[in-house]
Amino acid sequence: MFCRLPHEVQLSMKKFLFLFCVAAVSVAVAADSYDPMKLAEAGPRKVLDFVVHDAKRQRDLPVRVYLPKSSGPAPVVLFSHGLGGSSKGYSYLGTKWAGHGYVVVAVQHPGSDESVWRGSTNPAAAMKQAANGRNLVLRLQDVPAVIDQLALWDREPGHPLNNRLDLEKIGMAGHSFGALTTQGVSGESLGWKGAKFTDPRIKAALCLSPGSPRLGRPAKVFGSVKIPWMLMTGTNDVASIGNQNLASRLAVFPALPPGGKYEIVLNGADHMAFTDAPIPRSTSNPNHHKAIEALSTAFWDSYLKDDKAAKAWLDGEGANTVLTAADTFRKK
Repeated sequence: MFCRLPHEVQLSMKKFLFLFCVAAVSVAVAADSYDPMKLAEAGPRKVLDFVVHDAKRQRDLPVRVYLPKSSGPAPVVLFSHGLGGSSKGYSYLGTKWAGHGYVVVAVQHPGSDESVWRGSTNPAAAMKQAANGRNLVLRLQDVPAVIDQLALWDREPGHPLNNRLDLEKIGMAGHSFGALTTQGVSGESLGWKGAKFTDPRIKAALCLSPGSPRLGRPAKVFGSVKIPWMLMTGTNDVASIGNQNLASRLAVFPALPPGGKYEIVLNGADHMAFTDAPIPRSTSNPNHHKAIEALSTAFWDSYLKDDKAAKAWLDGEGANTVLTAADTFRKK
């Protein structure tokens, strides 16, 4: 039997539908106007170098900080370099993200940084030897040590980082060995008895050239990731060290639980496409860096700034505007 709703209820429902439609249109318009390639600020105001001293481990960690021009507290993105890298690498990302209002902190990991190959008579062998579990553990411990020190600097009167850091909004990113570091501190279950490396202060993670573990099923290892992850790799993303290939990199995304998870595969991109190393390669493609910058920025804006326009761009057709037809983009 059909029952007519009271007049007041009908008016309330109409008002709700009207407001809902207005909100939907507003989000759609905002998404159309959102542009992650347009810098909010013209590059970082300052690039500063510090050393984090971890007294507990007697370990010194160089960090390079890219400061945005804004003077108040800003979201923080930590970056972990690949094997043999340094805090000075991947500057194109530090500059880009700082230009969008983030404090970017590039961390250097002694034992798996540039010191491994500098001056070595056999750099390849030295690099291979440094890609071990001990150095991964050191890296996983470096991240909370740096966050702890950032909290101290943020409260220290007169320090260049005083009152500049919004440590309630921390993102973690890394490439290759740095991607494994990022995975380990942002939700991956490493399976080592008694080992817990996930840092709850990290709210979103970006993995460039991610990897699957040698032991354990991906579903078990990645099934408990609770925060948003973005994965980026390339069809030629194979490294000579680390036993990772395209198949192992692509195994990560299907194993992640739904909710804020993204995967980008750049056609023709090799392992070095994610770095800023000036190495001529036949697979070089200027659009790779454009796509990396745009999608990562939209990801940070969506999950560290809660920017609804960025989220609508990322979950809508935004990726298609920066990717080529041969690239792939998946989300869940």
